[in-house]
Amino acid sequence: MEEEALGLSRALAGQGNTLTGSLRVTSSDWFGMHVLTPVFASFLRQHPEVSVELVTDSRQYSLARREADLAFRITPFEEPDVIQRKLLHMQYALYGHRDLVVPHAGDGQGAALIGMDTAFGTLPDVTWAGRMLPRARIAYRSNNRGVQARMCAEGGGFAVLPCALGDATPDLRRIDLGEAPPGRDVWLGIHRDLRRLARLRALVDLTVALLGDQ
Repeated sequence: MEEEALGLSRALAGQGNTLTGSLRVTSSDWFGMHVLTPVFASFLRQHPEVSVELVTDSRQYSLARREADLAFRITPFEEPDVIQRKLLHMQYALYGHRDLVVPHAGDGQGAALIGMDTAFGTLPDVTWAGRMLPRARIAYRSNNRGVQARMCAEGGGFAVLPCALGDATPDLRRIDLGEAPPGRDVWLGIHRDLRRLARLRALVDLTVALLGDQ
């Protein structure tokens, strides 16, 4: 009964063909702040009668349960009835404060690293940093990329960051060790019952137009 009720709710919501109402979007914190918010600002200027709620959380919100209308993730969606597409490939780089001495690739002796917490210790960029700077010490960990960037800007060490975040953080510079860290794909998804919702279609179309890989 609950699933039938949720399905009816999605179907009714998907019938809306006017650019009014609200949209709930979910993404990671740094992506929402540095990548999505400028796009959403442009969207709201074009459609002032629509409101957008952006929820930044490491938890994956369910599209089927109407916890979000639009979701952005770094892995493909596995939920049934989700329409998805790869939006873009996000480049990553090693960053450090402009005054720090660049460590030697393959060594890292004396350098401090800022990385993900242990729960995310198998991410590709974490593995890359350990391989490129095996003798560097882990000085600071956080599951929040924005926190990592802030500590990096404070001179607390070197961090592998998404370029959209690292390039936008004052006092940071990219560090070239001869090999770039692996990037990540970003996927967007909506529930198929909402594919005809005009305001959602308009937001997706603008997002793809401004951010999508060509």
